[in-house]
Amino acid sequence: MIPVEQLSEPAVRTMVSALNAGDRTAFHESLAPGATMADDGTDRDLTQWADREVFTSNGHMDVESQSDDGLALVARYRNDTWGEMRTKWLFTVDGGKVTRFETGQA
Repeated sequence: MIPVEQLSEPAVRTMVSALNAGDRTAFHESLAPGATMADDGTDRDLTQWADREVFTSNGHMDVESQSDDGLALVARYRNDTWGEMRTKWLFTVDGGKVTRFETGQA
């Protein structure tokens, strides 16, 4: 596993750190205004998705690998709803903030 503090891309590192800490405020502050996301290829409402998949279900990400200068991760993601699964995460970053992320089973 790669410790969160060793993730290459600062915006991704900030978002993953906030997600793992269950810090809703820091998570949303890591995102650019109007940020978007997709789960398994379907665009979702980011705020509703984060509430359901992260904050009310104790979401946590253990990063296995990173590529594309830290903009692509493979991680073991777990929450109280779905248990643990191997997932991929692709990030778009602009101005030090995440503007979009896409996740799904790896």
